[in-house]
Amino acid sequence: MGLYLKLVGVQIRSQMRYRSQFVLDTLALLLVTGLEYASLALVFERFKSIQGWSLAEVAFLYGLVEMAFGLTDMIFGGFDAPRFGRFIRQGSFDQMMLRPIGITLQVLGSDFNLKRFGKMAVGVVIFSYALSHLSITWTVAKLLYFPLVVLGLVLFFGGLFIIGATIIFWTVESTEVMNIFTYGGSFMMSYPMNIYETWLRNLFTFVVPAIFLNYYPALFFLGKPDPFNFPAFAPFLAPLAGLAVFLISLGFWRFGLKHYQSTGS
Repeated sequence: MGLYLKLVGVQIRSQMRYRSQFVLDTLALLLVTGLEYASLALVFERFKSIQGWSLAEVAFLYGLVEMAFGLTDMIFGGFDAPRFGRFIRQGSFDQMMLRPIGITLQVLGSDFNLKRFGKMAVGVVIFSYALSHLSITWTVAKLLYFPLVVLGLVLFFGGLFIIGATIIFWTVESTEVMNIFTYGGSFMMSYPMNIYETWLRNLFTFVVPAIFLNYYPALFFLGKPDPFNFPAFAPFLAPLAGLAVFLISLGFWRFGLKHYQSTGS
């Protein structure tokens, strides 16, 4: 942990050398994410609700995902497929493997981009809006469970980032397939799962357990009924589902490292 913090500290100091660029990049990300939610609010201005979900209830989903994904993007940026693909092609990854430091730790600490804080900040604002317009009874159980839901989401998205990076060991170029599950998955999870077609919902339930990371916990926090009649423990699977995806991704990552062959760059 001490070594990781040192690597992150180097990243932060280098970014703070160009503070104007940092501020502009952060504001740009704030603006883009804010406009995405503003377009959603305009839709609700017209239709009032989506499958029984109000704007504030969807904001609960949206804000929670944006907070978790922004945090993941900041922590696991080194595993982001396009950036990691450049590492492979340029031979930078080979240089990492020659250093007397764990390769996973090096990749994890190679890109801690503070501008992604803007995305997380927008998530906090949207989530705060949701809380101010919803009458949620915050019991002790809900207060204790909420950080575990955020942790589950971060582990889930972080695991997908790692899987996407591992695939590049064989493809070299960044693959768009994983973007369906990372960026596409975060977008999908920002809305109620009952608005999607059955085949798509089954994909993000039984293949990628995204439904248990955000939708079912939201049903628990908001006190909404379950339209799919899953077992009563379904809302409490978030940390387990996130941990399962993360552990699988680490196993796949180790498998990729074991079979990695240099590009010769």
